[in-house]
Amino acid sequence: MGQWRWLALGYYLMIWELAVGLSIGALPWKRSYKEIIKQINGKGPYIGLITVYPPEEEAFFSTGSFEPDSDYPFLDLSGRRFRVGKVYDKRVIYVKCGVGLINAAATTQQLLDVFDMKGIIHFGIAGNINNSMSIGDVTIPKEFADTGIWHWLNPNATVDSDYIAGLDVKNYNVPKEGENLLGHIGFKFEQFYSDFGKPNTPQPLVWAQVNQQWLHVASKLQGMELQQCVNSTLCLENKPKLVVGLRGSTSDIFVDNASYRDFLFHTFQVSSSDMESFAVVMTSLSNSFPVIVIRGLSDIAGGQEGTNTIELFGSLAALNTANSVVRFLKELKAFDDSSNNYM
Repeated sequence: MGQWRWLALGYYLMIWELAVGLSIGALPWKRSYKEIIKQINGKGPYIGLITVYPPEEEAFFSTGSFEPDSDYPFLDLSGRRFRVGKVYDKRVIYVKCGVGLINAAATTQQLLDVFDMKGIIHFGIAGNINNSMSIGDVTIPKEFADTGIWHWLNPNATVDSDYIAGLDVKNYNVPKEGENLLGHIGFKFEQFYSDFGKPNTPQPLVWAQVNQQWLHVASKLQGMELQQCVNSTLCLENKPKLVVGLRGSTSDIFVDNASYRDFLFHTFQVSSSDMESFAVVMTSLSNSFPVIVIRGLSDIAGGQEGTNTIELFGSLAALNTANSVVRFLKELKAFDDSSNNYM
C-alpha cells in the first residue's frame, strides 16, 4: 500500500506541475516563473498595453495587428494573462486589468515590477462630458484628475479652501426650496508618491499629466479615419474625430447623470469620464515611466434622452480606440527609430 501511495502522490505532482506549465503558455513545466520572466525580458524592453474589459480586448485583437511571441505567447500572473508579442515590430505586453481604480493601479504596478518596460499605453472607452465631442470620437487627454476623492460633509458644514472643488447637493433640489440632508461634497487632492520625490512624503496632486513627447507623437493621429457604423443598419449621424490635448476625469463611478455630468464639465473642464485612467497614469508617473491614454467615447454620460448608449455604440468606440492605439504604435516606432528617445 505504501508503494502505491507514493506512486499516486508522484503522479499527482506530475499532473500539477504540468498544469502549471500549461498555465504559462504550454511552456516546459520544469522552468520556473523566474526563468521564464528572464527569457521574456531578454527580448525587451516592451511597451505595456492596458485595457479594461472584454469588448475593448475583442476590438484590439480584431485589428489583427498583434503578433504573439513564438516562444512565450503569454504568462498568467495573479489571475491576469499578460500577452507577449509585437505590433508594427514594437515589442508589447498586453493585459486586461479589469474595471476600477484598484484593478488599474495593481495591474500597472505589476507590469512595471515584473517586466522590462519602457512605457505604458492605456486605452478603452469612456463617457463623453463635453458637448463639443460626440459618440464615436476618440480623445487623447493631456491630463487626468481623480474626481472620486470626496469628503462628504454634513448639512451644516461648508466647503472651505482646503478643497479643490465643492458640490452643494441642495442646489439640485426639485423643487428648489428647502435644505437637503445629503449636505456638501468637498473634492480633495490625490496624494502622490514618486521616485523623484522625498521618500515617504506624498505631494498634493490634482492633474496627472501624460508624457509630453508621446502626446506630441499622438498629435500626428489627428485627422485619421475612424469608423462611423456599428453595422449596416446602425450608424452615427456625424463622422467621428480624434482630439488630442483635452482633460479627463477618473473615479470609481459610472457617470450616467446629466446634472453630475454638467458639474464635472463646468468645475473641472474635463471632456471624458472613466474608471481607470488616472490610476494608470499616476502609477506610471510614480515609477518614472512615460504613459499615454487613448479613450473612445461610447455615450454621453447621462446627457441623453432615454437609456445610456454604451450597449449600442460601445463596440464602435472600442474599435475606434483600438485602431488609434495601433496607429499610435506605428507613429511611436517611427519616432523611436529617429530619436531613440522614449521620455
